[in-house]
Amino acid sequence: MAEQSTGRQVSGATEERRITRQDVVTSNGPLQTPQGNTTINDTVVQKLAGIAARQVPGVHSMGGAARRAFDSISERIPGSQTNVSGGVSVEKGDQQAAIDLTIIVEYGSSVVDVAEGIRRNVIKTVEQATGLEVLEVNINVTDVHLPDEEDQDEGREDRDLK
Repeated sequence: MAEQSTGRQVSGATEERRITRQDVVTSNGPLQTPQGNTTINDTVVQKLAGIAARQVPGVHSMGGAARRAFDSISERIPGSQTNVSGGVSVEKGDQQAAIDLTIIVEYGSSVVDVAEGIRRNVIKTVEQATGLEVLEVNINVTDVHLPDEEDQDEGREDRDLK
């Protein structure tokens, strides 16, 4: 980028200031430096947000019904990895990100407290790890996990395997 001149009127006198590439680069945040640019893939932000959300007490699981069904099947495959980005959607620019989460809360947990904890943990984790500013964390609570549901699910899975 070539230097550009801007004229600014200050108390009757015109002040000239040269805008250089350095001025533009340093105003872009910690991921764009004079030594080069750092790009972060959406999946990195998804994984970080998913891990941070799962750490909050009261979060039973994440994702919609189809995601949870797929995860329960894939968990039975030896050597398969847990999908930590399930239930996480990210819109990301060069400097900022917006994150949408779909969760199921544990019965007895305050949805308000869980959502507040998720927002705090996700924002802290993503901003510290990536340097991106998290503008918003939207949380969609799709269900409440009841304690006896787990026993019923295990019994159903055992019958399905026989």
